[in-house]
Amino acid sequence: MTLLDQFAFDIGEIPFSLRGSWLDLSRVIGLHRSSPEVHLVTHTGGMHPIFRLVPVGVDGAEEPQVIATTATLSWRTGAGEARAVFASGRDIRFRGRGLGMRFVAGDHLTPFTGGYLFEDPVDGALTLTSYESGRRYRFTVVEGSPTTTGVGALGQSSRSIEFGAEGAWEVLVEEIGAAAPRPPGGARGGAPPPRPDVSARFDDLAAARRQEFAQYLDGLHGADIDDGAIKAAYVLWSATVAPAGFVRREAVLMSKHWMDKVWSWDHCFNAIALAGADPRAALDQFLVPFDHQEATGAIPDSVTHSEVLYNFVKPPIHGWAFAQLRRRTGDAYAEAELTSVYEHLSAWTRFWLDHRRRPGHRLPYYQHGNDSGWDNSTTFDAGGVVESPDLASFLILQLRELHELGRRLGRSTLEWEAAEGDLTAALFEELWTGERFVARLATTGEAAPASSLLNCLPIVLGELLPREVADALERRIGEHLTAWGPATEPVGSPEYDDDGYWRGPIWAPSTALIEDGLRRAGRTILADEISARFRALCETSGFAENFDARTGAGLRDRAYSWTAAAYLTLRSDAAQRGARAA
Repeated sequence: MTLLDQFAFDIGEIPFSLRGSWLDLSRVIGLHRSSPEVHLVTHTGGMHPIFRLVPVGVDGAEEPQVIATTATLSWRTGAGEARAVFASGRDIRFRGRGLGMRFVAGDHLTPFTGGYLFEDPVDGALTLTSYESGRRYRFTVVEGSPTTTGVGALGQSSRSIEFGAEGAWEVLVEEIGAAAPRPPGGARGGAPPPRPDVSARFDDLAAARRQEFAQYLDGLHGADIDDGAIKAAYVLWSATVAPAGFVRREAVLMSKHWMDKVWSWDHCFNAIALAGADPRAALDQFLVPFDHQEATGAIPDSVTHSEVLYNFVKPPIHGWAFAQLRRRTGDAYAEAELTSVYEHLSAWTRFWLDHRRRPGHRLPYYQHGNDSGWDNSTTFDAGGVVESPDLASFLILQLRELHELGRRLGRSTLEWEAAEGDLTAALFEELWTGERFVARLATTGEAAPASSLLNCLPIVLGELLPREVADALERRIGEHLTAWGPATEPVGSPEYDDDGYWRGPIWAPSTALIEDGLRRAGRTILADEISARFRALCETSGFAENFDARTGAGLRDRAYSWTAAAYLTLRSDAAQRGARAA
């Protein structure tokens, strides 16, 4: 038995899903809301629990054990077992032997909310319509005979479909639109449409799902796998969705819990993790928000199935990220792809230079902490509209990447060279005190609080930094370091909060950016230490949205893809350094 065959995970921590699906099975049913029972959850139109799955045993049967693997989800007792497997991205097969299952919908139905359960008169299929997701959930019985409650009921009523424990049963549950797609040549002249294809055996579906994930895992790691690598790869794989709604290409959501969006800097870390294994998937992930780029050059704050938000933006780390993609893919992208990226990055850069600089000022500003990605960092305590050193540093790297792409494409680079020189001079003349970087209020020039790790992010400039500046940043980053990695606010700060979001906890993106910058600045000892501590943190506490800097406990969303992505990247890079040193 291989490590993959032995691998199982906690369904309360990581949802059971499939690459390409907008569905999952999970105990997490909303923002910081969990249930003791597994639910069928959709992320179409938002996160919505559709059915509560209640195992049904014979009288006196013990509580089932729930076991999640990369291929199947199982409920087991001494008397029997029920299992689930994805038949495709939009449907799930369930079956039971000695253990039944009750699919329980909500009991509240109004003209605008809830679910309506009915029997389709065309073929007798039980179907639930959901106001919340705007989709239907159709049951095709493969084996057994269900009992129902609330079929056709309006208003307040119990609604359920139950397969008993006494006999064998199997059912396909599909998420559909107004009608289920069927092969050509279906119903004619009032004849019932053909049933969905349920010819594939349950065990064959499970074997196919296992093989798909095994191939994905092998692309990321090869033979170098352990439980941490499998778990991280599964978080990334299972958070991936097919194009649908406003998502125009395959994309990795931040999570298939409540953080079910692509935010416009989070996606960069997922793209970097995919680059070595699948350059095309990495490029798609990189370009997701650029599919909704405005005429001003701005890209949205976030994109998901049914909304695109422009009320904030995110930091311009995209030049840094695409340089990483080029390096990690061995410059795999064709001229047409480079041209597309160049045009997107050009417009995105001009947005900051044209629309986010106060007249007469050389430095761009954030309008709110959310624009920086560090929503509530102490840097913004004196006011959100700040000229921040991280922003200038990211744009300097983006201008350098535009220069490189322009050179390769035969474009004039004079605009980018001039902007880089001006921005670099302004960064050091206006935000460097001689001891540290500070942010300044765009309206008054007053220095903002400077205790946040955010103020250390100019380390991303790496080899471009003067030695004395790199030395000072290395010391300040060291002051943030705990046993688990760099805290976003020093543990000794009066503003530190164990679960303070960007006011203390350790995060994957800040860790990845700092580790990379330190390494390029020649500070490899500290970079190695930060990498090792963060990898140990993930192997101990999983792939949470962020972590308590003192205890290492996972916080908030517990299956966050950029955390898994940063871990995979740091792990791969460490392995390559070890191989070179051997």
